[in-house]
Amino acid sequence: MLKIYNTLSRQKETFLPLEEGKVGIYVCGLTVQNYSHIGHIRSAVAYDVIRRYLEYRGYDVTYVQNFTDINEKIVERAREEGLTAEELAEKYTQAYLEDIEQLNVKRASHYVKATENIDAIIGMIETLLEKGYAYEVNGNVYFSVENYEDYGKLSGRSLEDMQAGARIDIVEEKKNPLDFALWKKAPEGEKDWESPWGRGWPGWHIECSAMSMKYLGKSFDIHGGGADLIFPHHENEIAQSEACSGHKPFAKYWVHNGPVNLKGEKMSKSVGNFYTTRELLEKYRGVEVRYYLLTKHYRSPIDFSLEELEEAGTSLKRITNTINNLRRLLNTKVDIENKKAGEGEKLPDLAAIKDEFLQAMDDDFNTARAIGVVHDFVTAVNRLVNAQDFVLTESNYSFIKEADAIFTEILGILGLDVREADTQTAGEGLHEPLIELLLEVREMARQKKDWAVADRIRDGLNELGIIVRDTPQGVIWEKERG
Repeated sequence: MLKIYNTLSRQKETFLPLEEGKVGIYVCGLTVQNYSHIGHIRSAVAYDVIRRYLEYRGYDVTYVQNFTDINEKIVERAREEGLTAEELAEKYTQAYLEDIEQLNVKRASHYVKATENIDAIIGMIETLLEKGYAYEVNGNVYFSVENYEDYGKLSGRSLEDMQAGARIDIVEEKKNPLDFALWKKAPEGEKDWESPWGRGWPGWHIECSAMSMKYLGKSFDIHGGGADLIFPHHENEIAQSEACSGHKPFAKYWVHNGPVNLKGEKMSKSVGNFYTTRELLEKYRGVEVRYYLLTKHYRSPIDFSLEELEEAGTSLKRITNTINNLRRLLNTKVDIENKKAGEGEKLPDLAAIKDEFLQAMDDDFNTARAIGVVHDFVTAVNRLVNAQDFVLTESNYSFIKEADAIFTEILGILGLDVREADTQTAGEGLHEPLIELLLEVREMARQKKDWAVADRIRDGLNELGIIVRDTPQGVIWEKERG
């Protein structure tokens, strides 16, 4: 039974979608003013795994993610780069999509942009005005938080506490400092849109409400985003959405991933203490970065360091090597003469291992625990196939075939394509058939006791990042992590 932590109730709840067999997910994306950083891709990877697991469990998932592609920050950045706001937003939207492709993040069912949904946004604001939840002043439209009785239910704050402690820009024309903009006048000379209240552009919060309800309906299953969005962004989304539609809940489950910190401080573009995704992908493979992020529970904060990322790459290589070894054995002839050998040995319980993995994922998508299970799996398999007396009997071959299938299945849930990763590692430019040919020549030299030639081939491959090992079951090779 899948349990999911709901920020709204502050507890784990049994996951029961609003419509049997279908799940609607909306995830707040990024403001496309610059290249994405590891905080953004942490969110992308976390919700990608949630989506993958729900699909694995048989749900038909509609996944929607937005891009905020117009605001003051985008306009300012566009000026710095000598671009229009539209050109800048498109540049960094495409950059983000290219980045997450390297991280094996599945494309959303719908990528939605504020500038492409102005009509839906204006229609929602008009309804809020008609219902008395909003007011217009000098061409700006604000949501009145005092008129919505449930304001604060997501963050758990009272209006009094928020008014006393929240950092909110003082705008004299607001009736309450907590009131937030639904529509506002754009800076002079910048791109804007016609509305019943004059030319302008949408406030930040309204775009997510309008677009999520447009694509998923008045109520949907999962709303995701970073924990830093709980207040005010997601709090405001709930208020304006439920006030507009008159339907509760706006989202049944509110899911928030933890922040990524650097030396104890939250990564932020404004502070400048962040690594862009592109900087990381210049040095590390996408699967390594993805694996590193999944070794942490999605709700836990990450204290990011390159040292930990390096260690994660080494840990991932252990999984890759095990799978390569299994597939080498699957291409090896079964020892018919010894088919009775080892029948009394106790083989690892593959069904139990898979069940333990699924239990971890059922516990609020606990990828940290799930990866621990994968490594237990690796240890059990290696203990068997690396034993000095291991014989590839028919029963052992069947075990290896099933183990390989389970590896493929569970790593697919995590989105870890280790086969793709292996082709990108050291030894680039050397094709597997060529490596195999060199090893055949080396074996011929060994049979002739020409150790100098055999050692030269082994050492030469080693210099190219190909590690050759002689085992009781024959020679195996693997690519060293670059």
